Amino acid sequence: MSGDHDEIRDTGENRSTEGTPGDGIRGTARGTAPVPLSVLDLVTVGAGHTASEAVRTAVGIARTAERRGFHRYWVAEHHSMPGVASSSPAVLLAHLAAHTDRIRLGSGGVMLPNHAPLVIAEQFGTLEAMAPGRVDLGLGRAPGTDGATAAALRRTDRLREGADEFPQQLAELTRFLDDDFPDGHPYSRIHAVPGPVQATSPGGVQSAHRPPLWLLGSSGFSAQLAGRLGLPFAFAHHFSAANTIPALDLYRESFRPSAVLDAPYALIGVGALAAEDEKEARRQVLTGALSMIRLRTGRPGLVPSPEEAEAYTFSEMERDFVDGWLSNIVHGTPDAVREGLDALAKRTGADELMITANAHGGDARLRSYELIADAYGLPEA
Repeated sequence: MSGDHDEIRDTGENRSTEGTPGDGIRGTARGTAPVPLSVLDLVTVGAGHTASEAVRTAVGIARTAERRGFHRYWVAEHHSMPGVASSSPAVLLAHLAAHTDRIRLGSGGVMLPNHAPLVIAEQFGTLEAMAPGRVDLGLGRAPGTDGATAAALRRTDRLREGADEFPQQLAELTRFLDDDFPDGHPYSRIHAVPGPVQATSPGGVQSAHRPPLWLLGSSGFSAQLAGRLGLPFAFAHHFSAANTIPALDLYRESFRPSAVLDAPYALIGVGALAAEDEKEARRQVLTGALSMIRLRTGRPGLVPSPEEAEAYTFSEMERDFVDGWLSNIVHGTPDAVREGLDALAKRTGADELMITANAHGGDARLRSYELIADAYGLPEA
């Protein structure tokens, strides 16, 4: 490929009327929340429940988030995990677009090395046509699964090369989204449709708008790249808390103003679950801790019930893991969760908090978002 193809560019095409006028990125803090609040949903499947139920719960959470004034709702790409039904973000987002009207919808994220950039541009161009002006495209460079599954997805075992090629893949995707490969480029006559080419075709009336790009990460690589490109950045604090502040510092230090943003904008994903009392909140989040132990020891499965988690005999090593894991999840009564989120926003300087409530049952997760909204006095829409 030519050098121009490999160059990563910022672009001024990310425009909508959401948030701060003209950028489609910044949100508005509502009620007494210190920053805008958003939702990250893994569409978890609990023991005794089906994927269909999990998708119905996802619709309920998205509609609740919209009604209560959360800024955006994202789903994350994961594979070969029985307890996570979000392997196809674009398919889920299309379904959610049909059941919501205002809330921003997006990927948190699509794992770019798993896919051809043209395919992603086509999928998110289609989503943009379904929900104009409210689609985000968050991108990560991890596989979202184990090495064997990643190899099956990518049809290659050269996984390290895929991650290393992320900047070039990002550049190619951006070109497809903007439909601006230069003359003479091998892809100059290839167009991602729906997309800007429809606006420039004879008789074309298609909007040239396309989804804003976000970079996601749990280390410094994407933080530095997002800063250098002047893109918004999302950090996975919910499973990499030790790296949060160093990554955000690196993002801000690396930031160069662009046509997309004139100043850094960083959100962090945070595990948080509220219940009427502290004991019930701990029962719920313990299910996620046990699920993570099983995942990290090569035994992924459905999210266990609170009863199963309570009855499980943890080894000393597992107990240490649980204690560390739960220390990074803000959980308890609504007031305790509000205080924890306030402290996290202050400590990190995050511009937005994206809450993920992982628990066995959909009712507990839905209730948690309602309680958090109530704790911050978010108005009913």
